Amino acid sequence: MSGRAWRAFRRNRLALAGAALVVLLALGAVLAPGVAPHDPLRGRLPDRLRPPGTVTAGGRYLLGTDNLGRDILSRILHGGRVSIALGLLVVGVSIVVGVTLGLVSAYAGGWVDTVVQRSVDVLLAFPYLVLAIALMGLFGPGFMNLVVALAFKEWVMACRVVRSEVLALKTAAFVEASRAAGAGPARILLRHLLPNVIPAAVVVATLRVGWVILMEASLSFLGLGIQPPQPSWGVIIADGRDYLFRAPWISTFPGIAILLFVLGVNLLGEGLRDALDPRLTGVRVGE
Repeated sequence: MSGRAWRAFRRNRLALAGAALVVLLALGAVLAPGVAPHDPLRGRLPDRLRPPGTVTAGGRYLLGTDNLGRDILSRILHGGRVSIALGLLVVGVSIVVGVTLGLVSAYAGGWVDTVVQRSVDVLLAFPYLVLAIALMGLFGPGFMNLVVALAFKEWVMACRVVRSEVLALKTAAFVEASRAAGAGPARILLRHLLPNVIPAAVVVATLRVGWVILMEASLSFLGLGIQPPQPSWGVIIADGRDYLFRAPWISTFPGIAILLFVLGVNLLGEGLRDALDPRLTGVRVGE
């Protein structure tokens, strides 16, 4: 991030608040083995369905316990490790695939562009969650299967954004000058076009992490994602669906964690978009 972009980002208080939320929740997930007060998988039946703030012989339960006597706070911290890691992995794979195909599709044009964009149109025709449910039904539950099922469509978002950026850039003066100087397609793509689409790709990645985590929570809630007893935010919410009136804290607190994280990444993404938008900075790499 350039100095000008960083100054613009720092002036955006909502973006800074979003970044703080993301960092706080991510740190809680990373440090979960050391800061979680209890084992997230071990329960005490005498302490089952204890409300938040309860202190028993088994310890203090700041956010209460679930139907098996497991500490909700510990499960949320450890569940964040799974949910956030999955979101980052899916978006990381999707950004690499989407940026690559978007660059090649827009620059090559012709039948290459037609094949890639018709594939994008086909995937966009299917509702995200319905397609993910179908793929998980085919592959079976599991972490890596969930990554494949979500990344199967997720790449199209980055592809479309990058393609539109490259279409606007490939006839720019600095690209034409490089082509006239004898630069080949690979050099133009890597030296001139790729650096200019990275800001857009970063913004897309930031905004999509929250969406992927919501999809993971939805699939885990339906029993098609992360499988118990391994905690994820979606799994914890599913654990409490039979106790919504008797022990609402089981589902409420992981739901709040998802809400805060998604809100944080959206605010962060909006701030990055404003800070990195070349139409606002007036700077193109290679010019």
